[in-house]
Amino acid sequence: MLGEHAVKTPEDLRNMPKEYQELVTHLMLVHTEGELTGADDYTQVFYNLAPNSYEKVVCCERAIEELQHYQLSSEVLAGIGVDTDYMLAQHFKERPYYANELVRGVRTWMERGFFSFLGEAVVLEHLLEFETCSYEPFSEIFVRQIIKDEHVHVAHGFRIVRDACRSPETRTEAQVALDRLWPHVLALFGRDDSHRSQQYVKWGLRKTTNGELRKEFVRKTLPKLSELGLSVPGMALAPAGVN
Repeated sequence: MLGEHAVKTPEDLRNMPKEYQELVTHLMLVHTEGELTGADDYTQVFYNLAPNSYEKVVCCERAIEELQHYQLSSEVLAGIGVDTDYMLAQHFKERPYYANELVRGVRTWMERGFFSFLGEAVVLEHLLEFETCSYEPFSEIFVRQIIKDEHVHVAHGFRIVRDACRSPETRTEAQVALDRLWPHVLALFGRDDSHRSQQYVKWGLRKTTNGELRKEFVRKTLPKLSELGLSVPGMALAPAGVN
């Protein structure tokens, strides 16, 4: 297993085994597309669901941050000769990664709250893994900006859900949204038996496999939901998702 920041430049990457190069490229493409899709969610979906002008402004601010994240990751890919401009011409539902109901199918403002409170928290779990990624140019963008922004995104989603849970009527609405989306939250981690996630760990691109990361997320999240008066449906871990 490679250590933290072991591969420091695009030139170093080109001297690595083909398997490592392919894994790095795939990992970065998935992340880059996800950031751009996040921006589209905020502008094409959440903005239209926002209940007031304040929340519409926040949606615009979050979209800008997601676009900036896309640019940071796109620049790293450009450094190894991979062009991501084609993503800009795609509708977010046409993109191959994150074909998940939480990403592509949010229907209400309450579900939008869970998108950030839980869905972006899943993303944050992965981003924290990338802090020590063996490919330094990729790792650096998370340390510099992305992780800080994602903490803000998760906190905003939590606020939406927390405020809803202060009254029995809207807490019921929150529970309905959670019941529908919880399996899709878990699916965002990818398959437990994903060979690619095991290879990521082998090459130091991540520290933790999909299944291990999902279990830790559930352990940390259930008490937070309980404090809000919410409970989750059956705990079977969904197998679908990006790996």
